[in-house]
Amino acid sequence: MSIIQIATLAIVALILGRLPKGRELALLAVSAFAVFWLQPNEPFVTLRFWLPVATLAIAVLAWALTSAPEARGWKQNWPAAAVLIGVILLMDLNRYFKLEQIYITGTPLLPLTLSGLAGIFVLASLLLRSQKTNRFWMLAAFIGIIVVFIFLKTPSLTKIVSDLAASRRGQTAGKVIAPLSWLGFSYIAFRLMHTIFDRQSGRLPALTLGEYVNYVIFFPSFIAGPIDRADRFVRELRAPLSLQNEDWIDAGTRFFVGLFKKFVLADMLAVISLNDLLVSQVKTAGWMWVFLYAYTFRIYFDFSGYTDMAIGVGRLMGIRLPENFAAPYLKPNLTQFWNSWHMTLTQWFRSYFFNPLTRVLRSGERPWPIWLVILVTQTSAMVLIGLWHGVTAGFVTWGLWHGLGLFFQNRWSELVRTRLPAWLQSRGGRVALNAVNIFLTFNFIALGWLFFTLSSPAVAWQAMLKLFGLS
Repeated sequence: MSIIQIATLAIVALILGRLPKGRELALLAVSAFAVFWLQPNEPFVTLRFWLPVATLAIAVLAWALTSAPEARGWKQNWPAAAVLIGVILLMDLNRYFKLEQIYITGTPLLPLTLSGLAGIFVLASLLLRSQKTNRFWMLAAFIGIIVVFIFLKTPSLTKIVSDLAASRRGQTAGKVIAPLSWLGFSYIAFRLMHTIFDRQSGRLPALTLGEYVNYVIFFPSFIAGPIDRADRFVRELRAPLSLQNEDWIDAGTRFFVGLFKKFVLADMLAVISLNDLLVSQVKTAGWMWVFLYAYTFRIYFDFSGYTDMAIGVGRLMGIRLPENFAAPYLKPNLTQFWNSWHMTLTQWFRSYFFNPLTRVLRSGERPWPIWLVILVTQTSAMVLIGLWHGVTAGFVTWGLWHGLGLFFQNRWSELVRTRLPAWLQSRGGRVALNAVNIFLTFNFIALGWLFFTLSSPAVAWQAMLKLFGLS
């Protein structure tokens, strides 16, 4: 997002927060418009229209699949349906208005858009009527989300779309072909899977169409999180928190701190952050560490800056989004780091993968030993978090780096606790150990970013050797 888009949406949030009536529908309209407005250029320009339509469509279909019987009434849901249809039609008709400075559409035709809307209506109606076979459709929806996710996160697959666009040089001559990017799908997927899991376990509250879609595409957290829970979000959507004097200050401070982190600190550090070109050109270990540390802080200021802005904007509307960062680089071990870095993602994996897998491995007639359970669950969870960022060897290696790091940290902590109890009870011992642990943990995390940001594990290994003067 550009700073102009962020500022515009912050002003809109301020207005929405002051509406005495109709706030839910107004928020739905703004969030639906933002899905179109924020979608970047695509290899095929029409995808800039159809991908946002697909975002709204899967949100509606997921609501039909997971909704409780008391929330399916036409009377309580037709206003939200009308808002969504209205936004889609307005975006289609922009080919006549040509408001390029606000939104550039492709060349969708109104009959085709109407046919698509009719198809969504038919599918939603079928899902609402097929409650007896919901378990099958929930499984199918879950698999479908994973398949789309894998496609979008696999560069070699998305490149196919870009190559197809590049082959049409008669229409794209002189233009840069952008990579395929379904904006916000990474976070949408986790929200949708959360509601599917909670519906199956009976924990999902009854949500109307407007409440559900607002949860999925809430514009402050649509692109970069945090990943909220539906029950918590809807409570504050129905009864927004009031803003007192200090709340205005907190919301404004959080927003402007986020702006400063992202557009000043992160963008400044981007100039000297580690990349493939620097790895090939830098000769000394000292400069390699400078560039690595620059990237380490850049990714924090970039990500946490977006989170701060999202929390500040949400607060202006009376919705307190969950925290996502809590001084992660000052933690003395990897466990505490992951409890304070992208916390909502970690909590999601803990709830829906780590804890269920641990229970499976520890139950049964022959439960696995504790050390093996820790190794398997932590490593597999971290590999999945790596794959969430992209299906590449680098992200898998980054996941393994942290998964194995968590396992060895767990074993080391147990060893220190049992072998050096007296030393740990002394104040000096605790302070010294804490300082050493913070230093080691920070540098372990920084080294892990090599696999995250560089193009391949081979380039990351080359950088690792240079960092320690071995190349």
